[in-house]
Amino acid sequence: MDTRPERWNPVLALCMALALGAAWGLPFVRVAPNRLLSGEPVFLWQWLPGTSAWVAAALALGLGVLCLALVQAHRRAVQASAALVLSAGLAALWLAAGHHASSVSLANQADNPLVRTSLGAGFWTLAALAWMAALDAVARLQLKTLPRLLLQSTLFAPLLLSLSAGQDLSIAKEYANQSDVFGPAIVRHLQIVLLAIAPAVVIGVPLAWRMTREPRLRETLLPVLNVIQTIPSIALFGLLMAPLAWLAVQAPMLGRLGISGVGLAPAVLALLLYALLPIVRSALAGLEQVPVATVTAARAMGMTPRQVLWHVELPLALPVLLIGLRTAVVQTTGLAAVTALVGAGGLGSIMFDGLFSAANELVMLGVIPIVLLALLADHFFKALGTLLETPAA
Repeated sequence: MDTRPERWNPVLALCMALALGAAWGLPFVRVAPNRLLSGEPVFLWQWLPGTSAWVAAALALGLGVLCLALVQAHRRAVQASAALVLSAGLAALWLAAGHHASSVSLANQADNPLVRTSLGAGFWTLAALAWMAALDAVARLQLKTLPRLLLQSTLFAPLLLSLSAGQDLSIAKEYANQSDVFGPAIVRHLQIVLLAIAPAVVIGVPLAWRMTREPRLRETLLPVLNVIQTIPSIALFGLLMAPLAWLAVQAPMLGRLGISGVGLAPAVLALLLYALLPIVRSALAGLEQVPVATVTAARAMGMTPRQVLWHVELPLALPVLLIGLRTAVVQTTGLAAVTALVGAGGLGSIMFDGLFSAANELVMLGVIPIVLLALLADHFFKALGTLLETPAA
């Protein structure tokens, strides 16, 4: 087996090759007379010749570091420098787009104040490639989980610090127009996720516990949960609308509690059903790995089955359960966007408003927070799982 350290970084090489293609062939920004038109493309290679000497020097320095990281994948200091360069590159992309938008707005202030500069496919592709290459560079540092997650989070810092420079971009103007509904939409999105995940845990963990004792229940229920996962979300919402509407008519009290064929009820119920499978499976795997001798010793000490579950089995199964919970939360955060179609609200309503009005920036304004919420949830559960790990003896 070859144990020599890897000197070549194929991930960075692929990202750099794709970035060159995106910078050359995809529009970096688009300038349009108003928010509904796609506008004229502006490519990065058209903008670069007009940059100042210090920008060109910074660009050359960054490319030099990346080329060094390309052929020295085994050197941690070089990979750390590459991650910092790529993080700064993300901010530089935003600053470049913001600078161009400011120039366009200033030039058209008198003739057409509605002119918009939107981020093009080249910007989004370059940003995604820079982010993926930065994550790969951080992974090559071989840090422990918590320092790695912390470093990955700090890679956003340069971009966050430079956000104010893009106030003339179309996406910033869309945010200004939607600022009164943006905060409530995030709160509503989190509310939908919480209302789906909390009962899924309350139902899923006892179900998994019963399955460890009743194999027939396991053989019956797991296929049903697997089938639910195969149903498209829109179809599941449709399947739930009619029975929930019927229930609201038959029991007016349920209607007064907000249960109806549209709105929060079908959205939460569908997401709960989707979240059950990862939670049940992980809880089942966690409970089954608890040593039989440990459970037997707990029973010999006089513990009741409930005490054994709460004080022995669940604490030992928790690290595995958290993996399934992380999957369920990330999955539910993404699926919650679709619930806007049945009137549940949340960030999905902003996203679909953009889709229906052909305003791409408004779509991104709804999508980006959903991606960030999913990343935050993923990082949180990874960190929590690391903290709960039992140190090796």
